[in-house]
Amino acid sequence: MLGFRQIPMFSWVGLLSIVCVGILSLIYILHTFFRNKSSSLQLPPGPFGLPIIGHVHHMLGDLPHHNLHKLSQKYGSIMQLRLGHVPTVVVSSPEAAELFLKTHDTNFASRPQNLGGDTGGMGSAQYGPYWRNLRKLCSIHLLSMSKVDSFKSLRKDKVRDLVRNINKASSAESAEGGGVVDMSNQVGLVIENITYGMIFGVDYINKGYNIKECIRDAEILAGAFNLADYITFLRPFDLQGLTKRTKDVIKNLDDMLEKIIVEHEHDMIGQQKDHRDFIDVMLSLMKPEKDNEEKLDRGTVKALTLDMLAGAMDTTITAIDWVLAELVRHPQVMKKIQEELVNEVGLNRMVEESDLVKLAYMEMVVKETLRLHPVAPLLIPHESIEDISIKGYHIAKRSRIIVNVWSVGRDPNAWSNNPEEFYPERFMNTDIDVRGHDLQLIPFGAGRRKCPGIELGLRQVQFVLAQLVHCFNWELPDGMSPRDLDMKEKFGVTVRRAIPLLLVPTYRLHVNNI
Repeated sequence: MLGFRQIPMFSWVGLLSIVCVGILSLIYILHTFFRNKSSSLQLPPGPFGLPIIGHVHHMLGDLPHHNLHKLSQKYGSIMQLRLGHVPTVVVSSPEAAELFLKTHDTNFASRPQNLGGDTGGMGSAQYGPYWRNLRKLCSIHLLSMSKVDSFKSLRKDKVRDLVRNINKASSAESAEGGGVVDMSNQVGLVIENITYGMIFGVDYINKGYNIKECIRDAEILAGAFNLADYITFLRPFDLQGLTKRTKDVIKNLDDMLEKIIVEHEHDMIGQQKDHRDFIDVMLSLMKPEKDNEEKLDRGTVKALTLDMLAGAMDTTITAIDWVLAELVRHPQVMKKIQEELVNEVGLNRMVEESDLVKLAYMEMVVKETLRLHPVAPLLIPHESIEDISIKGYHIAKRSRIIVNVWSVGRDPNAWSNNPEEFYPERFMNTDIDVRGHDLQLIPFGAGRRKCPGIELGLRQVQFVLAQLVHCFNWELPDGMSPRDLDMKEKFGVTVRRAIPLLLVPTYRLHVNNI
């Protein structure tokens, strides 16, 4: 997505290099000025831009989605910015999102090509046959409901371990903090373990691969603001050093994935086994049974693996953290979920995945949390394939489209007069879902480029959350009031809570054989 982490803008060498491009900058300013003066096409409204950088300064704050929301209140839900050389349209309402992601979806189905963001995977691929083939393969072989169901026992085992760990850590005898548990860390660990099990196989979790560190480095660089992506004549200078750092991280990831793939290939020689993990499935797709079938190459297998790692871990961890925080802030909502769990599951056993379809109120709570706290408040940018007119505004070919999901979820025209309030009951007796059909709630995007792993993500969020709320009562430490819980955001590839969630759990089931 279009993220802007706090990475130093320039190295010392970079600062000196700026002097060398001053003349080019002046030429560009004059070119842009006269080009805009001569244009008779009506562009969407927007604020006045600065020379060279345009409106980049609006994206450099701690919370760009807030900055863009404030601008949209003044300039409208279809707003034109210029990020360096790049014409950019910001979409901030359900009605506008429908025009770009549904009505004219085909024209906005491509992706801009960033220096550090194109790994060859499905998320960054431009719209065309290559992307369509990847999407089809993933939908059928990796993210289908049958494949999601095939990992049910893995999720059950890992979540059961999570409950045991929390119960142990919260006991007065074993916890120095008087029963306080870092739930952000605990949730992170269980989702990481589930993800590694699905992608690499359970045996790969403890084989010494620094998967977590490599993915974190890749996410930081993917979320960093690279000025050269927007002021193209700066690309050869690598003023921020991001291109070199990105190449180093990609090489480390490539080496690690190559070792894992080779080990999988050796394990598969002469064996007729079920494909227990994603690597096995993708390796089988490198050798199609029929000559006319599409197949994957080695580079694409690695790229898709990175897509799966990034998409399955951080987003799920962040979503669960936000939901649990909102439940602690709203004890009456927590009580309603627990009552529903008692009625549907009882206190004599843990939650099974088959129980999730009966937990209607919990589903409303998840929807409400994703409305207020979308994990990716600015969707991965789209790019226009051809010139087009939207509501009388000219949108040029190769314009960048940023959908501010954070704004969409707060539109008073869609969410009545209390869009800032956490109120799950607003979804009662409605069929609004999060799968891209209803444009007022699109945390996973909509149209052709919506997240292909929606079902897997929702299953994991709901199952982990249901288990935590069913097995434990939760309180804040040191007598803290729910309203005092810090809900500040930390902007990055995903928008997490800035402060780890520290809670005091009390086991509540009638059985101890967990």
